[in-house]
Amino acid sequence: MTQIRISELTKTYGATHALDSVNLEIRSGELFFLLGPSGCGKTTLLRTIAGLQAPSGGRILFDGNDVTAVPTQKRNAVMCFQGYALWPHMTVRENIRFGLSVRGDSGETQVDKALDIVRMRDLADRKPQELSGGQQQRVALARALAVQPACLLLDEPLSNLDTHLRQELRKEIRRICREAGITTVYVTHDQKEALSTADRIAVMKDGKLAQVGTPQELYCSPTNAFVAEFMGPTNLIDGEVVASGEGQVHVATGLGEIVAAAGPARGPVTVSIRPELISIFARGDGNGGSHAGSAATLASAGRGAGVPGSAPADSRGAAAGTAAGTATMARQRSAAAGPAAANSATGIRWASGFVAAGQRAGVNRLVGTVVEDTFLGQSSEHLVAVGNGHLSVVSAPPKHDLVGDVAMEFAPVDVVVLGR
Repeated sequence: MTQIRISELTKTYGATHALDSVNLEIRSGELFFLLGPSGCGKTTLLRTIAGLQAPSGGRILFDGNDVTAVPTQKRNAVMCFQGYALWPHMTVRENIRFGLSVRGDSGETQVDKALDIVRMRDLADRKPQELSGGQQQRVALARALAVQPACLLLDEPLSNLDTHLRQELRKEIRRICREAGITTVYVTHDQKEALSTADRIAVMKDGKLAQVGTPQELYCSPTNAFVAEFMGPTNLIDGEVVASGEGQVHVATGLGEIVAAAGPARGPVTVSIRPELISIFARGDGNGGSHAGSAATLASAGRGAGVPGSAPADSRGAAAGTAAGTATMARQRSAAAGPAAANSATGIRWASGFVAAGQRAGVNRLVGTVVEDTFLGQSSEHLVAVGNGHLSVVSAPPKHDLVGDVAMEFAPVDVVVLGR
């Protein structure tokens, strides 16, 4: 198992910086993902690690040894491309043996071991055209594993497969890399693929690292709006910190005042709230009050009296695809006014604000009007006009009868406050 360290790595094409002073450490035996949109530099970084492209500056070290100038064939970093590159006239066994034969090693023991790891021994005598796409991908992985590489580099290995096979192969790749014990660097633009498979992820943007962390850290605790939005559907709302202290940060937004458990003490900020962490209910629900979507208990949500009301601020609402769906988001602006405060049938005040008493202690509440519903099978998405903007909410199981005025609740611990 090999530790990879990248120091001040730069790659330029004229005035364009494909990589801009990248510093990164990939731990020994780690399944590490490079994630980002097209053109962010992730494949360029992978190819420089492989030695297929020379950097313009900086260093690459394997276990402390500088390999920046070491040729690809002597670096022992094996790369699997999007195309499987299997010889059509060779059997599975012969394809796996091919990499070893190029190095002058017959290696039948290594071929058998690789076949066992990818669970393809029973298909060893088949030709590539007799295999499914997923099986061909496993053969390509077995061929890479057979040469016992210092590290395995995967460039969007599942891009040619359908959705069902991609889901199956994610688990297989994680299992294979674990059993082989090889440091693996994996490039993808698929957030779900990275979240479900990686040990750690580096999110890239414009040739730089936007954030590095575990899947949970990147999804639940992004450090900037780009990472928050790219890792999955979220509501991004611009605002201003108006008060802080005693474990609470009060942010005035165009949707109303929102209380978070942590954040900057002052200044302009962007609030991020995941749609699936928001509970939604209609007046007929008796003001509900069950915040089932919270990532933490209400007891830890915050303390002190709420400060109802709203202050004008620029607002960006995100229309999310699904609870774990695409990161494509439409930022919307609206002048729609939220419904006026009123008393519900149960006598509980129907208004926006921070609820700090009764069963719903420690939750934010926003009141608005449903403007769009989308049925998503296991869940439903609701776009709600609130104040000067919109809020996207995902309910699981789906709710089919939300019309007109609704209230939404979410805990302060589920509000991420990002500096601007």
